[in-house]
Amino acid sequence: MLDPNAKRLLWYLFAGSKGALTRIRIIDLLRERPSNINQLSSALGLDYKGIQHHISVMEKNNLITRVGEKYGVIYFISDYLQHNFVAYLEVKSNFVK
Repeated sequence: MLDPNAKRLLWYLFAGSKGALTRIRIIDLLRERPSNINQLSSALGLDYKGIQHHISVMEKNNLITRVGEKYGVIYFISDYLQHNFVAYLEVKSNFVK
């Protein structure tokens, strides 16, 4: 069952806040291939600390999960996001043209 609050959360994180485009790009990369922060930073051409911030925001909101510890941490999209992916795509389509 879809979470009725998912769309509201996704609108806030991906369309209603600064850094939304970066978060969308991170989610899209993680969906293709789970990665660590360094790999995401290189792939996106963005600062490591900036990626770390966005990862933290999305992890706190249960959109991504981690496996491993310290430098071996790999990030994945969460089961919650996977389950509500249709809502994510809808929000993304309204924000990214």
